[in-house]
Amino acid sequence: MERSDLIKKALQNRTVTLPDGTALPRIGQGTWKMGEHSDSKNDEVRALQLGLDLGMSVIDTAEMYGDGRSEEIVGEAIDDRRDEAFLVSKVYPHNAGLSKIHTACENSLRRLQTDYLDMYLLHWRGLSGGTLQETVEGLEALRKEGKILRWGVSNFDTSDMQELTELEHGSNCSINQVLYHLGSRGIDYDLLPWQREQQMPVMAYSPLGQGGSLISQLMNNLIIKEISEKHEAKPLQIALAWTIRTNGVLAIPKGTGQNHVIENAEAATIELSEEDLRKIDKVFPKPERKMPLDII
Repeated sequence: MERSDLIKKALQNRTVTLPDGTALPRIGQGTWKMGEHSDSKNDEVRALQLGLDLGMSVIDTAEMYGDGRSEEIVGEAIDDRRDEAFLVSKVYPHNAGLSKIHTACENSLRRLQTDYLDMYLLHWRGLSGGTLQETVEGLEALRKEGKILRWGVSNFDTSDMQELTELEHGSNCSINQVLYHLGSRGIDYDLLPWQREQQMPVMAYSPLGQGGSLISQLMNNLIIKEISEKHEAKPLQIALAWTIRTNGVLAIPKGTGQNHVIENAEAATIELSEEDLRKIDKVFPKPERKMPLDII
């Protein structure tokens, strides 16, 4: 079986399930910082299209990314391929009140060149856009109009999620997108277990830490190197395989080139053993107490 076929099969078989029963591959595609440099546009479009070819159907973007230019890149990438993509975008808190959320959504739809979103998220919790109940009402109205099929939130901690689900229609939330990677495991303490109890997946953004110190730690750690060699993989693929090790987490790494996209998708073929996970826990331990929610 060819490499691409193995990747596609792994992404088809390893999924997360949304509350409405929709199954999604555990690895999707992030787009933060896409569209910020015009000379990278064609490469970014091709990277997203390759991801679709391999089965990474979830594409996450936001009106904030590049002041809407990221959404435009995604719109070009999915041209004539809308049915292959599970499209996620996010609304600024100051646009999430009843008076603005419809306009914000319509602007995103225009930039994305589509008439609906598969998922629309509140990017983070803010005070300027109205109450959380008003945001829920706005999201529900968009869902009833068919402009979005589902909605969720981003950067919500456990107490925020508990408050949300107690609101009218708040339990219709489908997902919570948060920072989660080997160097940022705070949600392992209570947020991830709580969401598992609710049967609500986590969408992990920046699952490779956006470079920086985590990359250095992974590349230079002897245990990670040992596990990488065992699986004939790269350290970053091991980090991504760790993030999606359980059914409740979907990761959205960004691919910056053809090879990077393939390597991200290929992480779905890596199934870490219990021994692997124990070794990783020694290097990147679970939190032993409640940690503030990491946000970038």
